[in-house]
Amino acid sequence: MFDGNRVTAHTRSRYPIFQSPMTWIARAPLVSAVSAAGGMGLLENSIRDLSVTTREFTTIRATTNQPFGVNLPIRYLQMDPKEERTIIDWLLGQGVHFVTTSAGDPTRYTRLLKDAGVIVYHATATLRGAVKAVDAGVDGLIVEGAESAGIRNPEEVHTFALLQAVREKVDVPIVAAGGIVDGRGMAAAFALGAEGVTMGTRFVASFESPVHPNYKNAIVTAPITGTMMTDNPPRARSRGLRTPYSVEVSEGKRERLPRNATLDMLYVQGDVENTSGAAGESAGLIHEIKSVHEIIDDTIKGFWREIDRLAALRPR
Repeated sequence: MFDGNRVTAHTRSRYPIFQSPMTWIARAPLVSAVSAAGGMGLLENSIRDLSVTTREFTTIRATTNQPFGVNLPIRYLQMDPKEERTIIDWLLGQGVHFVTTSAGDPTRYTRLLKDAGVIVYHATATLRGAVKAVDAGVDGLIVEGAESAGIRNPEEVHTFALLQAVREKVDVPIVAAGGIVDGRGMAAAFALGAEGVTMGTRFVASFESPVHPNYKNAIVTAPITGTMMTDNPPRARSRGLRTPYSVEVSEGKRERLPRNATLDMLYVQGDVENTSGAAGESAGLIHEIKSVHEIIDDTIKGFWREIDRLAALRPR
């Protein structure tokens, strides 16, 4: 179905659809479901507790025989050189064939991983970062536009322009991230030079996502203006759901909660009023909670429907 697609050749997955390696969320239940449905599940790396990553990795392998990958958040690995080496050694010992790197300069890891036969894709939100990663030898890029959820650089460019800028400068496979929830978005990304897509917010609002139903429902009911950016000192900003809490934080009327507090209050207890769950602008395009299989199946069907529609416009 995707013959000649470099992303599926690298991942060995049926479809060039990635699930974002979201902290706490991208663990065994969600990753297993994405991979089993033909997508590329990506396990988030619990940097401060390798036993968690080991447990989740083992569970995924026991649940599905389909391919999945692991993400390495570079900046956090480098906080503890000893822990960094432990995680890399553990990862290579598992026979993993596909790794994504993010949040930092991939130069330090790319050669080490590639020498061990691992395919490496690097996630970047800038043209400069994309070119630097390709120069470092990565096999592909995950190009993330400013629509995306979570911590963002204030000067980031949105997906529509960023994809075109990166494609002009590099020839490696590109996986588009930011603003994509369905086949229409996937087709648009391919038209701009991508060979795959990553979805985060769409998979948060799935039955297999481990977060509290209140969080999922807040995504489903969010209007197209339902997310906002708030300052995330010292230099970054953060995109999440527009809630009373996030509005007050942006207006300086309330202190930002520690990240762990947000995880417990929102992900576990479901308090959507006094927190702000990470969500991309695409939340406004999500209208129901679906199974992971439905999400991927509907996306692929929608993608080919859009491709056929565009092909029909060509003069005969």
